[in-house]
Amino acid sequence: MKYKFISDSHTHSENSFDGKDSVVMLTDRAYNLGLHSITITDHCECNEYGEHNYHSDIVNSVMDVVKVKALYNGKMEVYKGIELGQATQNKAAAEDALSITDYDFVLGSLHNLKGEKDFYFLEYTSENYHGLLCRYFSELLELAEYGGFDSLAHLTYPFRYILGNSGIKFDIRFYQDMIDAVLKKLVENEKALEINTSGLRQVIGTTLPDENIVRRFHELGGKYVTLGSDAHRWGDVGAGIEDGLRIMLRCGYTHFTVYEKREPKLLPIL
Repeated sequence: MKYKFISDSHTHSENSFDGKDSVVMLTDRAYNLGLHSITITDHCECNEYGEHNYHSDIVNSVMDVVKVKALYNGKMEVYKGIELGQATQNKAAAEDALSITDYDFVLGSLHNLKGEKDFYFLEYTSENYHGLLCRYFSELLELAEYGGFDSLAHLTYPFRYILGNSGIKFDIRFYQDMIDAVLKKLVENEKALEINTSGLRQVIGTTLPDENIVRRFHELGGKYVTLGSDAHRWGDVGAGIEDGLRIMLRCGYTHFTVYEKREPKLLPIL
């Protein structure tokens, strides 16, 4: 590998409702690829916290990570993480989830709007996408203001389905002021922005967010950037991370960020 440090800070095991493989399989893949670190960030959808019994899922995830961490001690860093979805839609659930263990890393994400299904399940038309995106960026700003996370995951998540799967074209610049408001709040709260590389494996063909938004984050003073494959199976661990590092270099960054005990660690890209 060209880069000395490669870390995947967004992965899902079988302890996520949509995960396929065990924590052992994910970490074994990371080790065989020569990764510096892997963070297991299993799902916690706060708006469905009681219905799905996410508390139990998280406990299982944490236990698996603790066991695997001992196996790789001194060989590769294995971090305890969580993807906290829709935290502002059920803050009590978020508080409970965050109290389960001493996490290394917390991702904040927004998969669905209040009262709506995940963007994955919605149908998009040229008449409805604009309203949905305005609501999305409004709720995303609310999440950024809440700030109970370390890095904001896949900022342009709906683009994966509107631009990618549905093929609806629109001028992203129309939403720039709303995106800027989110980025500025991340900078103000000293939070990280994630480059999620899953889009490179999907129809949309770009990272989430794309290079232009990462560059804008840098212009606004954003210091911390994490990278994650969003792998839900062992074969996707580490996928696209080097592409993410190249994007960071082009945007003016010299270091990327991993989190340990909720503290940012800056690692050199080159």
